[in-house]
Formats: sequence, structure tokens, C-alpha cells
Amino acid sequence: MDKDFPTDGVEMTHLLVVSDMEKSRSFYQDVLGAKVLREYGGTSCVLNFQGSWILLVTSGGPTKDKPTVTFTPPSNPDTVSHEMTIRVPDCEAAYEILKSRGAEFLTPPVNLGGEIRCFFRDPDGHLLEISRLV
Repeated sequence: MDKDFPTDGVEMTHLLVVSDMEKSRSFYQDVLGAKVLREYGGTSCVLNFQGSWILLVTSGGPTKDKPTVTFTPPSNPDTVSHEMTIRVPDCEAAYEILKSRGAEFLTPPVNLGGEIRCFFRDPDGHLLEISRLV
């Protein structure tokens, strides 16, 4: 049975809560190469990264449509509930380029047999991965 989303024209946006909008926008734009599409009063920034949308927002309390939800950046970068993986054709080359642009990696690329990968964080500790299947 086909289980497509119930409407056409759907795109996924990754929302990340950040503590310093300027620092985070700069990271995603200058380090990853994302394109800024819109900014709203210093509290949100919409970026396009390789056909995906990233929405950066600052902390905020409950609203009418999410009455029990508070947005906060990660409190501990070593405890992760969300990660973004970027598949690349050459993990080592991507590592060198991103590192030269200021990305701070946990380790250099590691060959795990079927995959070469390494991890880095944005300014708030959101975990990102570059990966190549081998």
C-alpha cells in the first residue's frame, strides 16, 4: 500500500533552537554554505542547504498552538536526540574543507568498514555528521 503524505508539494524543514542567532546563522552560511532565504527580527532565520530547509529560532515559551512546549537549545552537547547527516562523495575532502572554514570535529573521518564518517557540532552543540558509504 502506498503511504505518501496526504498532499503534494511537501518539503521537510529542520528546526534548530539556537542561543545566538548571529553566530548560528554565520556557522550555517559560512561553514556549511547554506543560503539565507529570510530573517525575522533576530529571532528566526530560514536557510536552504542542498535542497533542504533549516529554520534557526531562538528560545521561546508555549504558544496557542503548542501550549505545553518550550523551545531551548541543547543543554548538554553530549546528550543527543537529533542529528543531521550529510552524505558526501568524499568524506576526507569534505572534512578538510569544513575544518578550514571553522568546523570543529570530534575526530577525523573514521572508516567503519561500510561507511566513513565524522561528527562536528554547530555553535549550540547540535550534532552534524558527514558520511560516505563505501
